[in-house]
Amino acid sequence: MAKIETDTSVEEAGAGPDPASLDPVLRPDSVAVIGASRRRETIGQQILDNVLGHGFTGPVYPVNPNARSVHSVRAYPSVAELPETPDLAVIVVPKEGVIPVVEECAEAGVGGVVVITAGFREVGGQGVEREEELTRLVRENGMRMVGPNCMGVINASPEVSLNATFAPTMPPRGRIAMMSQSGAMGVTILDYAAEYGIGVSQFVSVGNKPDVSGNDLLEYWREDDDVGVVLMYLENFGNPRRFTRIAREVTRDKPVLAVKAGRSAAGARAASSHTGALTAADVATDALFAQCGVLRVDTVEELFATAMAFGNAPLPDGPNVAVVTNAGGPGIIIADACESRGLEVPSLSGETRERLESRLPEEASVANPVDMIASATADDYRNALEVVLEDPGVDAVIAAFVPPMGIEAEDVSRAIRSVAEGHEKPVMAVLMGREGLPQGMAELREADIPGYIFPESAARALSAMNRYRRWRERPEGEIAEFDVARDRAEDVIAGAVRDGREWLTEMEAFDLLECYGVPVARRGLARSADEAAAAAGEMGYPVVLKAVGPSIVHKTEVGGVELELETADEVREAFDRIVESVRDHEPEAALDGVLVQEMVTGGRETIVGSTEEPSFGPLVMFGLGGIYVEALRDVTFRIQPVTDVDAREMVRDIRGLPLLEGVRGAESVDLDRLAEVIQRVSQLVGEHREIQEMDINPFLAFPEADRCVAVDARVRLDA
Repeated sequence: MAKIETDTSVEEAGAGPDPASLDPVLRPDSVAVIGASRRRETIGQQILDNVLGHGFTGPVYPVNPNARSVHSVRAYPSVAELPETPDLAVIVVPKEGVIPVVEECAEAGVGGVVVITAGFREVGGQGVEREEELTRLVRENGMRMVGPNCMGVINASPEVSLNATFAPTMPPRGRIAMMSQSGAMGVTILDYAAEYGIGVSQFVSVGNKPDVSGNDLLEYWREDDDVGVVLMYLENFGNPRRFTRIAREVTRDKPVLAVKAGRSAAGARAASSHTGALTAADVATDALFAQCGVLRVDTVEELFATAMAFGNAPLPDGPNVAVVTNAGGPGIIIADACESRGLEVPSLSGETRERLESRLPEEASVANPVDMIASATADDYRNALEVVLEDPGVDAVIAAFVPPMGIEAEDVSRAIRSVAEGHEKPVMAVLMGREGLPQGMAELREADIPGYIFPESAARALSAMNRYRRWRERPEGEIAEFDVARDRAEDVIAGAVRDGREWLTEMEAFDLLECYGVPVARRGLARSADEAAAAAGEMGYPVVLKAVGPSIVHKTEVGGVELELETADEVREAFDRIVESVRDHEPEAALDGVLVQEMVTGGRETIVGSTEEPSFGPLVMFGLGGIYVEALRDVTFRIQPVTDVDAREMVRDIRGLPLLEGVRGAESVDLDRLAEVIQRVSQLVGEHREIQEMDINPFLAFPEADRCVAVDARVRLDA
């Protein structure tokens, strides 16, 4: 996995700065624009124009040593000569002048700065040093800083009315807060918001974010009653663990939607275990979002399509969707899109169908989707929607319209609006075709009804709302603390570290698992053929023999494994074959002996593992195991620590769950036992960060908890 860049923001492993410290930036009483310019088409001119033009409620002070006034507002040569100390300074000066200006702001007691100027860490070299000095200056003086290399901030609250950006468009006011890590994407985001009619409460372009980060903004917006939904465009995380903690709290009350750039890896790091090899470049981000309730979307367009739903419609009470349309094709497309995204398109009740039949033409279909045929009028839409919304088995409705001759999209939109405004169930509209589209969409937006031009967009948005509903109903979960032999585990690891070994032997790996209560197959270490036969006789046949040595990692490649041994003679002969084969393949390898292990038959093969990831820490994995693990890649990940709820979800997230639950009459394995093992591994790797990669493969699962057992394990250390 490509390492995720770590920023230098003010974020410790625990709590961050007081969220109220952002008030000078997002709720200032006065603003100075340093670098305000008379010249058109300059950033300094555009920012001052936006601050003044959008009605900032406090005094605005242009700072320009070469002008008496800017925009007919008196200008001042420096911060020191302002008639009062502003809460916020927006800095738009050449990069060489930023630090002297911030020093002047610090001396004057300015509480917050927004540094628009680029030329810092993003350019490397001296830019890195310049940003470090800037950050030190801000922190030493107790200031908060957005940027550098950003496009500014917006707070649309009537008490503030601040647009301190150089964006050419301003979206309508609403309850959505947005954060962008990219200035260019910030401009696009505001353009989309204006086009979609999505109301914005606050917007922050964080830039290089050495001080104010996405985590700080999440904490601030959590307490802000003007914010109902949070949108984030992310390129990297500064402190993923703090993000997880904050986001888990925020998403209990407010949905958080995120576009995370960088799904692919320019070059994945080499990995020696199955778990490491299966850790794709973006799996840590997916795991993080899954654990804290953040809804990930793939594109900015999807971000706003989904935000429109959250910002304008109530959450559905369940997954059941009714589709009402005047054309069969769109209805089928919507139904397919819904069911492929975890929603259900159930049959309508008998009473609902009877009522629809009494109101619609004989040719209409009153199944779900409800196809009213092309002649359907605005009144038909009104009548059908009223009926299906009253069906107790319907949680949400998607109404789709394809413009035929003589029926206006605006009239249909007005009908949808009249019904939706009287119900608490979410109603979404899909207006297809260009005829009458602007007027129809305008009608919907005026009533805050989510409207789309593609069926799939509506289904995706409703699916996200349903996922968020499930998240809010989901128990928070607890992190188990099992009674373990931690000291003994430390001794096992310390022995390998003293020897300078990267890999634990299999005996050591099994000992480590036993310290944490993970059941392992019975075993013994033999240093002669007779010892192997005696150990096999004691534990019972059949048995398995495996070569054990500090440098013997891939045992099968050196002929170090013998299976299904049924007698003492077979064990002795197998012992000798292993010793000879290892010496032939690796003459220099140290052979500590041969592991004699009971051969466990039956069960269903699973894998439990962990891999250490930069910035994120240990990732815990679960999936179908055995020889096909990398081919099938049916695995799921969570960031350590894994709660009991996380662990149960991991077991149920894999595609192969039916194999574990039992097919063709087979009994289900003990899924709770699997969830417990996942939690024990989570505790193990969390308490021993020397562990870089771990595989328990296979961990054999049975219907009986006491039969579940690990039969193979590999552990790599940061030696």
